[in-house]
Amino acid sequence: MTWGVIATGGIAHAVTADMIKAGAKVLAVSSRDITKAQTFAEKFGIERAYGDYHDLLADPDVDIVYVATPHGQHHEVVLAALDAGKHVLCEKAFALTVADAEEMIERARSRNLFLMEAMWTRFNPLVRKVQQAVRDGEIGEVRMIRADFGFRHAFSDSDRLWAKEAGGGAMLDLGVYPVALTHQILGVPEHIHAHGSLAPTEVDADAGIFLAYDNGAHALLSCSLVANTGARAEIVGTLGRIELVDPMFNPTAVVINGVEHTIEDEGYQHQIRAVEECVAAGLTESPLITWENTLEVLRTLEEALRQLGVSYAGVK
Repeated sequence: MTWGVIATGGIAHAVTADMIKAGAKVLAVSSRDITKAQTFAEKFGIERAYGDYHDLLADPDVDIVYVATPHGQHHEVVLAALDAGKHVLCEKAFALTVADAEEMIERARSRNLFLMEAMWTRFNPLVRKVQQAVRDGEIGEVRMIRADFGFRHAFSDSDRLWAKEAGGGAMLDLGVYPVALTHQILGVPEHIHAHGSLAPTEVDADAGIFLAYDNGAHALLSCSLVANTGARAEIVGTLGRIELVDPMFNPTAVVINGVEHTIEDEGYQHQIRAVEECVAAGLTESPLITWENTLEVLRTLEEALRQLGVSYAGVK
């Protein structure tokens, strides 16, 4: 089972390093700048470097592609990869719009190929332990979730985090984590309320998100590119509470009813192994992050963005 990596940015470096630690075979990498692809290949001992992702997709020896491009390119690249017969692991946020995500998923279904959003948090052993503790009633009925993810990032209209065509903004890059955690614990909210500010590029600079459930449970979430909020989460129930220590999206420590549980940081390795196991088993989606899970979270994000006055419809 061999991998191809599309794009050579920071996230591609981090994930590729963990692919190799996990024992995955990374055969090829592509970048619009062939020099960057060659440098990346040399750094990680990758055999083949391409200056166009279409050339990588045409490589018959590549089984799975990891799409590490900015969000704005996910739709185009994933469809091309599926049409080329490749299984796909696509970075989060999965797509700019629900409609784009639905098309990507339908293409995977029609091609009978594996496709998964790279929501690595769901594969973290401590996050799985937290979910099981909630299911087992260790903190009683969950009544509230608080989660934040924010940092200061200097504004530049050419920076991918601020550029609308790249899918910039706090919500898709950072807010996806608190929202996904809330969905994982409480499910799909009945009510969504968002408030925040916009950058000159018409993407969200920060946002507060209130997710409410008909039983009275609720989540107070925030994401920001203008303030260093940290990345912590707390789940409060009628009988106790759980804290996910910073960084909540990849915790190495959680506290369940006052008892701390820790693990070594293995980064993306759990996710990579899970993808290979799913592909080997002939699955088209992961049971830990199903296509419907991805769509549910994206629907919440899209509605929150709509309330902020942000739309990515038609952005390519």
